[in-house]
Amino acid sequence: MNSADLTLFVYVVDSGSFNKAALKAGLSTPALSKKISKLEQALGVQLIHRTTRRLSLTEAGENLYVHAKNIEGQVSDAIASVSAFSQGISGHIKISVPTISGELLLAEAIAEFCQMYPNITVDMRLDNGFADLLEEGLDLVIRTGKLEDSSLIAKPLIQSNWVVCCSPKYVEKHGEIKSLEMLKNHNCLAYTYQAQGSFDWRFTKNGVEECVRISGSLATNNAQALRKAALAGFGIVYVPRCCVYEDLQQGTLVPILSEFQPRQLGVYGVYPFTKYLPKKLKLLIAHIKQAYENKKEYF
Repeated sequence: MNSADLTLFVYVVDSGSFNKAALKAGLSTPALSKKISKLEQALGVQLIHRTTRRLSLTEAGENLYVHAKNIEGQVSDAIASVSAFSQGISGHIKISVPTISGELLLAEAIAEFCQMYPNITVDMRLDNGFADLLEEGLDLVIRTGKLEDSSLIAKPLIQSNWVVCCSPKYVEKHGEIKSLEMLKNHNCLAYTYQAQGSFDWRFTKNGVEECVRISGSLATNNAQALRKAALAGFGIVYVPRCCVYEDLQQGTLVPILSEFQPRQLGVYGVYPFTKYLPKKLKLLIAHIKQAYENKKEYF
């Protein structure tokens, strides 16, 4: 016996007919009659008097009906309360985003999202490290690179292009860089926020991948620190284009080795595998994706 059996019992009593109750329940009349008989057997009492003209409740049936009707109402209320969350009417979202994207566009985009949906609150953490979604209670993580955990879902947001660049005064002082091999003789500042490739800079030319091992005086996991060092003329950096887009536009940084294609990495919205993604998360992911699209020239 379970709540579904009690709901079927309520359907029969309210309808006054097995035929009508069966239609409501999406069952055949014999199947419904069999379920009610099994319910009576499980309880050890007769619940319904069956005649060719009408149905009537026994004393036990009347007592069960009062309680079963109350249980049906509680189940309906429980489903309605969960549906409210799945439809995104209200709720809380905990999200982790990379520092670059967070400062460039996501802080503003997510604040705008909260204005659009005032019954939704968002806790946004700017973090470049690995995040364990389940352990840390995160609903959504924005990350760049490949997804390794098969228990997670990754929604593509945008493609991030990288660039190798330096300041004009670095070129004036140290000379023009005309080949990958020449990078070995320059102060190349390493970006360590990545699973691999911090000191192995990879490029593609004519469909062939080439790699050069670099060295330099500074290595850091913060792209803004590299950007400032490059602006000051201290060395060459290989970073996401969005980090230095405005500097490239203004000419305070210049791309080098333009005949080579730097790396490209996908930016993803990552969340735990779920059959029913809450609407509030669907809305937020769509809003974030649009925010990236609005600044696609940066990437």
